[in-house]
Amino acid sequence: MRVIFGEFTLDSATRQLHQGGRERHLSPKAFDLLALLIRHRPGVVDKEALRDALWPGTNVVDANLNNLAAEVRSVLGDDAQKPRFLRTVHRVGYAFCAEAVDADEAGPSVTRSGGATSGPRAWLVWQDRPIVLADGERTLGRDPTCDVWIDVPGVSRRHAAIRVAASAATPSASIEDLASTNGTFVDGRAVQGRVTLADGQSIRMGEAAMTFRLWGASGVATKRIRKR
Repeated sequence: MRVIFGEFTLDSATRQLHQGGRERHLSPKAFDLLALLIRHRPGVVDKEALRDALWPGTNVVDANLNNLAAEVRSVLGDDAQKPRFLRTVHRVGYAFCAEAVDADEAGPSVTRSGGATSGPRAWLVWQDRPIVLADGERTLGRDPTCDVWIDVPGVSRRHAAIRVAASAATPSASIEDLASTNGTFVDGRAVQGRVTLADGQSIRMGEAAMTFRLWGASGVATKRIRKR
């Protein structure tokens, strides 16, 4: 299983969790907890099932499970009171509550009639890693609490904001610089005010360079190549 959620990529085969281009460490059981909840998303996994999966044949108290959940939240920068990723269902268990997609299917799915169906429609490609952008406004910056964490030199704590309406009839997106120290650039031009983004445009913030991708109906068609 290799899935993308927010600015994170989890790979259960290599047992790695990446945030942007940086690997984040989880203890083995905390990693297993996160992977298990993602696999059963958005359903709730009760405490008994979690204990059986993480500590088979061993009696453990709820505090052990609570500590693992706290570790996962700490690494993800999540808040138990306002969860982005890990939701507590009191007296029952836990659930993964964020949108997550298979990393090998990062492009949108297509119906037989050729229309786009549900799936991620906007994302950033940074260091060869896709970062899915859900509809709404997403902040980018060096502060780990930003929606997209860009921890590289020259990036301000809250550097820029991208507003996405990819699920609309006409998908659209725009970017705004948040009074950053070094500015935000789209295709080499400094962002002044709010600037509309198009599929394939480059974005630079400090030393971070990325590509914005936006899926539209025009992206469904496949070019016919003449046979020689």
